[in-house]
Amino acid sequence: MPNQNKIANAIRFLSVDAVQRANSGHPGMPLGMADIATILWREFLQHNPHSPDWINRDRFILSNGHGSMLLYSLLHLTGYDLSIDDLRNFRQLHSKTPGHPEVGCAPGVETTTGPLGQGLANAVGMALAEKMLATQFNKPRFNIIDHYTYVFVGDGCLMEGISHEVASLAGTLGLGKLIVFWDNNSISIDGHTDGWFTEDVAKRFHSYNWHVVNDVDGHNPDAIRQAIIEAQAVDDKPTIICCKTIIGFGAPHMSNTHACHGSPLGEQEVAAMRNHLDWEYEPFIIPDEIYKLWDAKEKGKEQENVWQQAFALYHKQYPELAEELLRRVRGELTDNWGDKADDYIQATIDKIENLATRQSSQKALNAYGLVLPELLGGSADLTASNLTDWSGSKDITSSDFSGNYVHYGVREFGMFAMMNGISLHGGFIPYGGTFLVFAGYGQSAIRMAALMKQRVIYVFSHDSIGLGEDGPTHQPVEHLAMLRSIPNLSVWRPCDAVETAIAWQYAIERKNGPTALVLTRQKLLAQKHSEKNVKDIRRGAYILVDTGEVPDCILIATGSEVALAVTVATKLNMVGHKIRVVSMPSSDLFDKQDSIYKNTVLPPKVTKRIAIEAAASQSWYQYVGLNGKIIGLDRYGESAPEKILFEFFGFSEQNTTKLILGY
Repeated sequence: MPNQNKIANAIRFLSVDAVQRANSGHPGMPLGMADIATILWREFLQHNPHSPDWINRDRFILSNGHGSMLLYSLLHLTGYDLSIDDLRNFRQLHSKTPGHPEVGCAPGVETTTGPLGQGLANAVGMALAEKMLATQFNKPRFNIIDHYTYVFVGDGCLMEGISHEVASLAGTLGLGKLIVFWDNNSISIDGHTDGWFTEDVAKRFHSYNWHVVNDVDGHNPDAIRQAIIEAQAVDDKPTIICCKTIIGFGAPHMSNTHACHGSPLGEQEVAAMRNHLDWEYEPFIIPDEIYKLWDAKEKGKEQENVWQQAFALYHKQYPELAEELLRRVRGELTDNWGDKADDYIQATIDKIENLATRQSSQKALNAYGLVLPELLGGSADLTASNLTDWSGSKDITSSDFSGNYVHYGVREFGMFAMMNGISLHGGFIPYGGTFLVFAGYGQSAIRMAALMKQRVIYVFSHDSIGLGEDGPTHQPVEHLAMLRSIPNLSVWRPCDAVETAIAWQYAIERKNGPTALVLTRQKLLAQKHSEKNVKDIRRGAYILVDTGEVPDCILIATGSEVALAVTVATKLNMVGHKIRVVSMPSSDLFDKQDSIYKNTVLPPKVTKRIAIEAAASQSWYQYVGLNGKIIGLDRYGESAPEKILFEFFGFSEQNTTKLILGY
């Protein structure tokens, strides 16, 4: 029977051969972590290759995602639907094995990783979701939700600031089923890390309230095995296992150097490695006896069958809970969701209130939260400003995970990336709030949510110079344009309570990507909505004020500037002008409409157009044309009361009227 080294070497040679064939990739990490992966996947990991989406599977996250061939090799060897030809196709167009792991490409990939540290953050979110679902659904004798979240991280992951944000919170919450393996090889792209990474990581994680297993030989199977057993025995703290490894292990001339980190080893070094490790097989050839030792299909099927039998008994004893769990895991909304949402929107139309849209957002949460127990809220230490809590909010603490609200602390980036992990885990629809100006802190995690098509909701309040006296450091200017540039992120800037309620409804119902709700600090005038334009709000843009004739000029506005456009148009229309007002709460949704609708709202022959938005003008030229006008803000703001600022920057009746008449 092949020994432990030969079993691990199957990972090593699949990895180096795929990288060599692609002439691109990162062989060093798979070579260095192959021994750890072998022990974890063959002896501890609860998973079923036949059923990659089994809800109670252990989650395995490769935060150092550049070493993707480690994961692809594991998935192939253990029996997932990832063939040897898929490995041969590594890093090729439309392959199931892209350069970094991507959700939806290969079964068994839990999250898209590559931007270092974010996989760790996703894992913290997954571990939190596991703990919350277990609290909500487990019953005596029925641990229906009971799994671990395992994470591989590298030196680079721990250098990234996000690792501090999420490790700190994970320790505070005591997420005992989170187990992290640190690949401590002291090498990064630039070379040996002793010039830029010298902190005592063990002490650092001790200070976070983690259990630390230090100085584990990452190439000693017994040491690795005992470390995992020790980690599993600690249920009130997350664990980090500090594994001392050799990057490029087995490459006789390149191991323990940065040369093997991000480049193919080269034909000569691969051949030398075959001799050095006594691997007599040609590229992509794995002997049957090794395949049999790796194959996890039967074991995984047995593990899931045991769970299914327990769940059948659970379903018999707790049928409502069982059905509720299945509904939430499937991502389906409650049966009464549609009617309740429509009723609330109609009530909002009937009750005209002048509110800040952050207040309108909170009112929507008070209605929708009663219908959807899967809504999991939070804020980056700005709850009272974002108004992300509601009457049914209950805080999650280290001693009580039965709640539905996370205090993320001042950790915007960590919050966004944890929300991705919560969404990926299943069972929750996460939403989290901060000021719009801080969207830039977490932009990379927002981008990853859009790339992974996750149902995540961002509540961005204090959306413009309307926040007033806090000044330009807190007044977002470029952020709307930045968010709108992210593919598959839907951005909504509603003008009143009705648009806000519909924006929330859209965000909750959207299953194929994240949504950003951009909200005001200051009160806004409520608009009068007809039955028709309420339907058209759901199309991203609609005619709010019209004259019944072909307009002379079209004003396009969002958010707080809609009321200004309506006021100016109404006054000019009273004296014989023909001014149309188009409210465009979501330009990306409007862009998806058919040409007939778009041309109805913005007739091509009406070229006299003015866009009004208290933000950068960059994204508006596609709607007003090169000869159109924009009342925007292409500079930083000032510190003053909001009414003075709007007047100073030209967001006034006088300036808007003057621009229309002088067009």
